[in-house]
Amino acid sequence: MSTQTFVIVGASLAGAKAAETLREEGFDGRVVLLGEETERPYERPELSKGFLLGTKPADKLYVHAADFYAGHDIELRTSTAVTALDPGAHEVVLDGGERLGYDRLLLATGASSRRFPVAGADLPGVVYLRRMGESDDLRTAIQGASRVVVVGAGWIGSEVAACARMLGAEVSMIAPEAVPLERVLGPEVGAVYRDLHADKGVDLHLSTGVDRIEGTDAATGVRTSDGTLVEGDLVVVGIGAAPRDELARAAGLEVDNGVLTDEHLRTSEPDIYAAGDVANAMHPFYGKRIRVEHWANALNQGPAAARNMLGAGTAYSRVPYFYSDQYDFGMEYNGYATEWDRVVFRGDPASREFLAFWLRDGQVVAGLNANVWDQADGIKALVRSGARVDADRLADPAVDLGELLG
Repeated sequence: MSTQTFVIVGASLAGAKAAETLREEGFDGRVVLLGEETERPYERPELSKGFLLGTKPADKLYVHAADFYAGHDIELRTSTAVTALDPGAHEVVLDGGERLGYDRLLLATGASSRRFPVAGADLPGVVYLRRMGESDDLRTAIQGASRVVVVGAGWIGSEVAACARMLGAEVSMIAPEAVPLERVLGPEVGAVYRDLHADKGVDLHLSTGVDRIEGTDAATGVRTSDGTLVEGDLVVVGIGAAPRDELARAAGLEVDNGVLTDEHLRTSEPDIYAAGDVANAMHPFYGKRIRVEHWANALNQGPAAARNMLGAGTAYSRVPYFYSDQYDFGMEYNGYATEWDRVVFRGDPASREFLAFWLRDGQVVAGLNANVWDQADGIKALVRSGARVDADRLADPAVDLGELLG
């Protein structure tokens, strides 16, 4: 039996899947999974979707059944904060001073909601969404609010706005972008979401910033940068997330928009690995480091890191994937597009059943299937192929995506 101890900091999806994988791969040493939340590991995407709506119960969010960890000899310690890492001593320091030694360490600390640096942001009625309890409280708050104001039109802001409308609330959305999700999807596909929310009755205040949050004892509205008062007694802030890399930074690990790792998810300290939202990992397919804040990345990076902690030496090279559900409009996205020179639609975006492709120099760098559920594998294959495609054939529904692989 191994005398080694593997410690995982972060009882997240990535952390839980890493612990599971260590046992699946036959590691019989000590596995300690540390989480600061009271809950055992759970998946976060539904916090702004079905769980927030009340259609998906909490027991459907947990990564494993309650008896899984004891049954696999995994020491799950909830309500346990790690205050420091000591790479030289191969120890982590816990709240209260306990020092826990490790042979290999995985950082799966995730990300935290970016705080809103404006006057009034600390008023009661201004909330964020990252944890299960926050989603539970938000559902209750939405149902009791006279009007919900959502600040931010990224994934969290857009999904919360949709859920709030579906729960019967009056909703306003404020964002500096011209269309929702513009940074990720660009103006063409973002316009689909703008029209979707407008059609569902969301009061949109786009291309405008926020000057302050009004109120004395509690939030009563948001004053935009053009002087407009958007009234509301519940303000949901969704302006992005920041990697929780403070422990790594203080311990002297290389950090830049997350914990820097190689393609094996190993950090600058050879016995420390990182996975999930916190990892800014070298990606062999893209030839650069990328940090991805999505469910599939945590789901797959955790096991990859675990195998490499055991010596597998396998590069993590999966193409990023994410999904979103807003009202009756669902989508899947495969790829990683930060720059493109053309967007090609297959189908009419106004129908809200279509494919969209982001092209750079004739290559598909990302693709999206919206309310079309049999094309995701073809899109992923097209992205991985690197093939240069004819845009007219790409747009033609009669041409199978497989024919474009070259």
